[in-house]
Amino acid sequence: MGKTSKRGDAAARAERKFEKKLEFYSKVRHTVASLATQKTIAKKKKVRSRQKKLKAYDLSTLTEFLPELKTSQQPKPANFKLKSKNRKNLVLKEGNQLQAVINHPAFQSDPLGAIHQHLQSTQPTVDEKPKRRENRKGKKKSKAIAGLQSMEM
Repeated sequence: MGKTSKRGDAAARAERKFEKKLEFYSKVRHTVASLATQKTIAKKKKVRSRQKKLKAYDLSTLTEFLPELKTSQQPKPANFKLKSKNRKNLVLKEGNQLQAVINHPAFQSDPLGAIHQHLQSTQPTVDEKPKRRENRKGKKKSKAIAGLQSMEM
């Protein structure tokens, strides 16, 4: 009889140990799930606050006060989202262009001069600002006063 009671006690202890492990694992699982839930709630709050901030910068309501513009005059926004294939083609095209520039004899002889010449030929011309007028006493008018006078005319 002594042997069977020892086996029974060992089995009961093993059963209790197993139940404690299961309880521990369920607590861990519950804690991880609650942390994940808290994390998603925090993310949603961040998104909401970000959206509120963006609404503060939304100027679309001002369009009703602006004069009507023809839709043909407004440039369409460029589509900058590149798909993988288009991105690959663009990289290849730009790489070939870069090689052509590097191998060009004018660039090889004077790189900075070639870049300077390219920039001068491709940049739009800038209209020169009119010189500020002097008033009767010989002092230059400030920009604000000159601007106000031009608006009154």
